[in-house]
Amino acid sequence: MKDFRNLEVWKRAHALTLTVYKATAGFPMEERFGLTSQVRRCSASIGANIAEGCGKRGNAEFQRFLQIASGSASEAEYHLLLARDLGYLTESARRDLTQQLTPLRRMLTSLMQKVDSELRIAKC
Repeated sequence: MKDFRNLEVWKRAHALTLTVYKATAGFPMEERFGLTSQVRRCSASIGANIAEGCGKRGNAEFQRFLQIASGSASEAEYHLLLARDLGYLTESARRDLTQQLTPLRRMLTSLMQKVDSELRIAKC
């Protein structure tokens, strides 16, 4: 079992989620159960899945939760584009959030590759 709080990728995911909550606070009330909820949930899902994967028993399960976190990161990127296109986020705000999201996605990919190589070595 790993302590997720020690992972830089989790720290960045958590920071992104806090920023997303602030950025979506000004979305229209009619979006409270729609886009506001969706973008918040998928951003929170990134860090939550990293944390959950750290609590599992092996690298295979950890890898699976990292993949889910990566999918949530892609979903968040889409929702940020949609929010911009609907006029709920400025291009500047979307760009700022994406500038947090892009390196986070790279870190997730690198961590998945590392865990994958450890799984391959363990099978030998």
